[in-house]
Amino acid sequence: MSANLKYLSLGILVFQTTSLVLTMRYSRTLKEEGPRYLSSTAVVVAELLKIMACILLVYKDSKCSLRTLNRILHDEIVNKPMETLKLAIPSGIYTLQNNLLYVALSNLDAATYQVTYQLKILTTALFSVSMLGKKLGVYQWLSLIILMTGVAFVQWPSDSQELDSKELSAGSQFVGLMAVLTACFSSGFAGVYFEKILKETKQSVWIRNIQLGFFGSIFGLMGVYIYDGELVSKNGFFQGYNRLTWIVVILQALGGLVIAAVIKYADNILKGFATSLSIILSTLISYFWLQDFVPTSVFFLGAILVITATFLYGYDPKPTGNPTKA
Repeated sequence: MSANLKYLSLGILVFQTTSLVLTMRYSRTLKEEGPRYLSSTAVVVAELLKIMACILLVYKDSKCSLRTLNRILHDEIVNKPMETLKLAIPSGIYTLQNNLLYVALSNLDAATYQVTYQLKILTTALFSVSMLGKKLGVYQWLSLIILMTGVAFVQWPSDSQELDSKELSAGSQFVGLMAVLTACFSSGFAGVYFEKILKETKQSVWIRNIQLGFFGSIFGLMGVYIYDGELVSKNGFFQGYNRLTWIVVILQALGGLVIAAVIKYADNILKGFATSLSIILSTLISYFWLQDFVPTSVFFLGAILVITATFLYGYDPKPTGNPTKA
């Protein structure tokens, strides 16, 4: 049952990530009259929706009793301030990470950004070993190397992208590179830290996500005030919102819940593999549906490598003879 939940959650994560990438890309490039929606406000709304969804899930687990729900929220959140404050650390790091990714995408082309950002898989593995005491076998380390190589091939820039990158100044490329590298380390640390909290306490994953969303909303609102305060005061918090925007926000809110399930039933490294698979799927859909990408032989080579790495990571060879301590 646990294995089924693990792969089910990973499958849903691939679907959610792919859908989010496609809809978000379309919504940010769609030309409409009036101001475009602010990404900073979308992040806050997604956090609030995640909190509402988690409260509903706790309500369902409490046999649809408002009295029981109120008691659980009071006992697990209000009466445990130190446990709740623990989530402020990953919340703040996740907020910083989101801002860094916007900086990175403003200074780097998409191919360079996606390849470099896959370093978060490696940083997650390193933090898992150092913070959780997780031991990776030879096959797992080899799969990480194969995965990085495969994703690099998949996202290898075309000639037109290379020409576009030459037009960027060296300074802006350096800023973008530093932003995405910092985001990789923050993503790995925050994800493993959250995993450590989930596995060391008896609180439900939904309670933890309510706490995470609470601090995420606060940090997100701070970001709205700092970066887009003038635009919000001029055109409103929900400026540019339409049906597509709400789909993006809902998918983003769903992503937090799916990732929480993945961390609960699997781990952060498998989450990284699922994200890499969603990149390949997004590229294929872009070719067949959006028709704005032509796959090359290098792309197919990278796809094969990533799929191979995914299966290799889950390979568990049977020990021969007496096992020795590392």
